Amino acid sequence: MTVFKKIGIIKISYFKRVIVTQELTKELLKEKFPTREAITTEIINLKAILNLPKSTEAFMSDIHGEYAAFDHVLRNASGNIKLKIKALFNGRLNAKSQQELAFLVYYPTQRLQIIKAGFQHSEDLQQWYLDTFAQLLELLKYCATKYTRSKLRKALAPEFVYITEELLYGDFDTLDKQNYYAQITADIIKLGSADKFIISLCHTIQRLVVDHLHVVGDIYDRGPHPDKIMDRLMNYHSVDLQWGNHDILWLGAVSGSPLCVASLLRICARYNNLSIVEDAYGINLRHLSLLADKYYHDNPGFAPKLNPQEARPSASELSQINKIHQAIAIIQFKLEGHLIERRPEFKMQSRQLLDKLDPQQTHILLKGKTYPIINGCFQTVDPKNPYQLLPDEQEVITQLTQAFVHSEKLRKHMDFFMQKGSMYLVYNGNLLVHGCIPVDEKGDFEGLTLNHHLYAGKELFDFLEDNLRRCYANSRQSTDLATDLLWYLWSGPVSPLFGKQEMTTFERYFIADPQTHYEKPNSYYQLRHQEPFIVKVLREFGADADCGHLINGHTPVKKGHSPIMANGKMIVIDGGFSTAYHKTTGIGGYTLLYNSHGLQLVTHQPFTTREQAIEQLSDIVSTKRVVEQELARKTVSETDIGKKLKQQIQQLEELLAE
Repeated sequence: MTVFKKIGIIKISYFKRVIVTQELTKELLKEKFPTREAITTEIINLKAILNLPKSTEAFMSDIHGEYAAFDHVLRNASGNIKLKIKALFNGRLNAKSQQELAFLVYYPTQRLQIIKAGFQHSEDLQQWYLDTFAQLLELLKYCATKYTRSKLRKALAPEFVYITEELLYGDFDTLDKQNYYAQITADIIKLGSADKFIISLCHTIQRLVVDHLHVVGDIYDRGPHPDKIMDRLMNYHSVDLQWGNHDILWLGAVSGSPLCVASLLRICARYNNLSIVEDAYGINLRHLSLLADKYYHDNPGFAPKLNPQEARPSASELSQINKIHQAIAIIQFKLEGHLIERRPEFKMQSRQLLDKLDPQQTHILLKGKTYPIINGCFQTVDPKNPYQLLPDEQEVITQLTQAFVHSEKLRKHMDFFMQKGSMYLVYNGNLLVHGCIPVDEKGDFEGLTLNHHLYAGKELFDFLEDNLRRCYANSRQSTDLATDLLWYLWSGPVSPLFGKQEMTTFERYFIADPQTHYEKPNSYYQLRHQEPFIVKVLREFGADADCGHLINGHTPVKKGHSPIMANGKMIVIDGGFSTAYHKTTGIGGYTLLYNSHGLQLVTHQPFTTREQAIEQLSDIVSTKRVVEQELARKTVSETDIGKKLKQQIQQLEELLAE
């Protein structure tokens, strides 16, 4: 049996120490650093940190409940782990061995079970453990070169901190200590801790390869497991979220908007995702189901869209979903009519359509033209008072709204959304926006006029975010302006999260002519191809107009179209994580990496299943495309963290001079 392999010494360093911001008083600084020696040491540390390479940020968007694909991309760090393995072990490990090591890092628990089952002799397994310890520790060292030892220590599993540090920083050339290190590794195996040790190393490597994650909107809707995505993010080491239009429906529902409740339930029914409401969040849909049974029958226009990768529901289940789909859609259209009536300032009168039906409800007059109705389900619509809710409809939507407001698990997830989320974010000079910046054809900022004040550009985003935060903090079932604005964010003509003139949901259900389905996009989507326009937007939001980028989600990039626009200043990272978009995009999504070397756009193949990936070692990264490459590696000094560190250094130097 060979002795534990030699691991070279690499200095471990990084910058995420406790940062004392400008708000700290001199008294607090003196308390934290009471002596000249303490102040001097901290200045030396912080100045050294400024010279370290910038750590890696990862960007994702429009995950839409696709937990398995999302989790896989997190585990493989958008293919970055495999690249590091290749750079480190090329010439020592063949391609198959590199792939096996990569998947061990991605899925250590599952892969250990498969690997161990292939060994017949304990001696062979023991040697595999020793070899794997060496490989993982070497990889961990390589991934940690941007971090301080204190940062790395915090990333290690607490039960293995001592062992890992001894093996990472050991001098294996010293004869006196060779037996010492060999004993450590032998006892890890002998005492039954080998699997746990490997798992802990793998998780630490995953954590170090990406230091910070940005999710640029739309975690919810379409896919089956947004709740699992939220749980994963809540346990992620460093993350921020930008709210997407689909996320707003869930925030609005918890804030007490009946119309947001109806809209999200309709989408859940449309994509066969009602289980997320009932099973994950404990919201009882029994009364809605009874209402649906009372008034509706199977309707081909309301058959749910099924995921071919999931088990097909039974005929009775499909029938029930179909009826619920109809019932909640009609409730939504009625509630929309109420809101549009009481909010003329929203300028959405063209979306009041129930009153445009003829008395027989077989035709509709739309923009001066009459169309036949298909798949009609207007049993509860009174032609004389089309927007009036029946008493049992009102009772159901009231009960459902209360259930959303008081769902404990959903509240927990939405609290996290509010804590980490925003309408937009400026981070290291880049501007992150889910949808669009509403503009007219000339590129002038469009806005919403309320109480004789026009909110446009950055002010519109700030106003809508402030409104959302106030509304969420005082969650209650309501139809006041603040709550109605949450639904406006979903489908309003100058909503930054929607980005279109109108949402033609009604027409898609009930009118065959595809011309009525068209949703005219905001002029932003044409202008974002032009570099001067993007520079203007970056300046408006206080981003770096010279070196920064606008990073966008929301609109899937179609086959044959480039996600990189405006001479590289504009990057769209919605490549279609959701299986509903794979035919349109031809891929399984984009992610973006930003490290000290520059920006890389990563294209992913459509994900199949977690089980297939683990068993067959099938990864989903297709290609990496360099968006922008730094002439010299970007350092911590050039980041937002670097700015804070410089402020702290200045404060400490002033304190030292006293």
